[in-house]
Amino acid sequence: MTDQPVGVSFSTFVMSLATTAAVHVGDIPDPASGQPHTDLEAAGHMIDILAMLQDKTRGNLTDDEAQLVQQLLYELRLRFVEARKGASRIITP
Repeated sequence: MTDQPVGVSFSTFVMSLATTAAVHVGDIPDPASGQPHTDLEAAGHMIDILAMLQDKTRGNLTDDEAQLVQQLLYELRLRFVEARKGASRIITP
């Protein structure tokens, strides 16, 4: 048996970016500290990266991939606006 690294799919890459954004809005505890924190500048940056990927990959994704990116951006943008207003987290760690 050989130990071959598992490839990263577009969907898992996008999900990792979305998870990082969720950490920065305080919805998911920071993996290093185990504590939630808020860094809206970093969250906004991750959302901008996802939006750039959506623009740059338009027409080159499967329907499922395109829908995933669209849904994640919708949810993250909504949560970002809520976090800026001081709304509570949508996920309780």
